[in-house]
Amino acid sequence: MQRIGILTSGGDAPGMNAAIRAAVRTARAKGMSVAGYHDGYTGFVENRYTELTSRSVGNVIQTGGTFLGTSRCKAFLDPKVRAESVAQMREIGVEGLVVIGGDGSFRGALTLESEHNIAVAGIPGTIDNDVWGTEETIGFDTAVNTAMRAIDQLRDTGESTGMMFFVEVMGRTSGAIAMYTALAGGAASVVVPEEDEDWTVIARHIKDQMARGKKSHIIVVAEGEQAGGAFAVAGRLGARLDHEFRVVILGHIQRGGSPTMRDRLVASQSGALAVEALHQDRSGFMVGIQHSTPVLVPLKEAVERGHPEPRMDVLALARHIAG
Repeated sequence: MQRIGILTSGGDAPGMNAAIRAAVRTARAKGMSVAGYHDGYTGFVENRYTELTSRSVGNVIQTGGTFLGTSRCKAFLDPKVRAESVAQMREIGVEGLVVIGGDGSFRGALTLESEHNIAVAGIPGTIDNDVWGTEETIGFDTAVNTAMRAIDQLRDTGESTGMMFFVEVMGRTSGAIAMYTALAGGAASVVVPEEDEDWTVIARHIKDQMARGKKSHIIVVAEGEQAGGAFAVAGRLGARLDHEFRVVILGHIQRGGSPTMRDRLVASQSGALAVEALHQDRSGFMVGIQHSTPVLVPLKEAVERGHPEPRMDVLALARHIAG
């Protein structure tokens, strides 16, 4: 394989640039050229790309987001558009494609492989940490650290004023960010989409903390639809607690910022291994982290298995030592 393409798709995540950097430099070291597609599958469809060299990916490892850009491309869903896009890809000599993103992005890669026999490699990049076959996805560690720092700051205000805070973190169908943030941040409670909550039990637990003289009370809420988000949770618990509260929605600040050491490391290992495997004429895999080691995982299996089982042990520990 002499030439590969690379794109970032779906939501951006800190560490994506580190993955691109590692992939490009590994490819160049093996004598391969790299086309970096702009704005995910949109750039792939529109044949918008930049030649990436070792120099062009310098000074990006510490930056958040993705300098290639990302988007969600409806046109890619059309088989005719995909066929035209593959023809364009082959015209510029691209033989394999590295896709950095989540399960939706991987479905697109698998479609290209099955329909047009394109060699594809996936790198899990999503702050939600909801891809099967890997212990951590690029961006998750940074997102949790961002949320944890916010909670540390809110606790200072809570201790000073006695205010209760309901803090909403990202994770529509995954409570991973909420669980780990609550555990690391010492929250009073945590609400996640994977579990039906007993609001009476949560309220009683917080009342017990109040009775012991605790002043700051922070409840971490995943944005998932099941609980309705932080405003809905605050409404349910506020009436039971009769205590002044505020709702804080962290939102997209969790997606940005300089990636942590862990995200840079995972991204760099994943980008390098993905290209090495493509160079060996392998296809249809993603790079997962298992037992802190990068491994190749069948991409089809990762997509078909869907979201991994939630780490209920983390949730249980967060609640056991809450407050």
